[in-house]
Amino acid sequence: MRLSPKIRQRLWPLMVKDGLKATLAQLTAQLDAAGINTPLLDARLLAGLAMGLDRQVYGHEDIPLDADMMTRLEAFVVRRLSGEPISRMRGWREFWSMRFDISAACLDPRPDSETLVAAALEHRQHMTTPPLIMDYGTGSGCLLLAVLSEWPMATGIGLDLNPDAIVMAMANAERHGLHGRTRMLTSHWCDAVEPDIKADVILANPPYIPTADVQELDREVRDFDPDLALDGGGDGLDAWRVLMPRIERRLASAGVALVEIGKGQEDAVSALAHASGLDCNRHWPDLSGTLRVLGLIKAKE
Repeated sequence: MRLSPKIRQRLWPLMVKDGLKATLAQLTAQLDAAGINTPLLDARLLAGLAMGLDRQVYGHEDIPLDADMMTRLEAFVVRRLSGEPISRMRGWREFWSMRFDISAACLDPRPDSETLVAAALEHRQHMTTPPLIMDYGTGSGCLLLAVLSEWPMATGIGLDLNPDAIVMAMANAERHGLHGRTRMLTSHWCDAVEPDIKADVILANPPYIPTADVQELDREVRDFDPDLALDGGGDGLDAWRVLMPRIERRLASAGVALVEIGKGQEDAVSALAHASGLDCNRHWPDLSGTLRVLGLIKAKE
């Protein structure tokens, strides 16, 4: 896929003659016509990438435009029109006001998951000793590291089956100065953690999308997020069936597990938790009002 000759003929003269403002207007119109939800923002970000800047650019800025930049910009526009998120092109996403590098091995962090971070931080007031936090399926490490950044007493263990994701999570821990309080382990859930270690807080955002629904996802998710982090099996609950017994065994007696769920899954996930000796005692909606996070505790005997 390439830009049509007509579009190129219109863009190139603008680049030279009219500068950044006209280029952004042309790009915005093209992205809007292609159905991109945020065409102006994307145009500014793509132009910034083409200029080698780690930010969006604005039409009033006095930034020279040349043929090399246009060639790079064309390549970025083609990728965006194919559905590739800008975060994938630049290799990072902002989450919890922090920058997290991502790769093909990592789920692209999204605002809905900040609900889980906020839920975890509510528990600071209930803990008087330094807590241990385990993050099941850590990916880029964004959940664990966001919590640790606001909870100086806490330490954490990030777990992921994909060793490439663990490399990325370790790099993000280093970037944010949290490597001294974090271990990142390649592991099938918590299997690689020493058997006697219990967590005061467990975080989990496993794959929970039913297999049949994966192909209905937006192409930015379906085509660019790792399938391992999306596909939850026929009913979307395969990971929960494996996870709940592990969460129960690893959770400290007064601990809490905070788990992100899909829309409408609260009853099914709560039932699987109860069958494993856990009770759901709280829930949190995301910014759209959808119930997104469940709080699980050890069932009283």
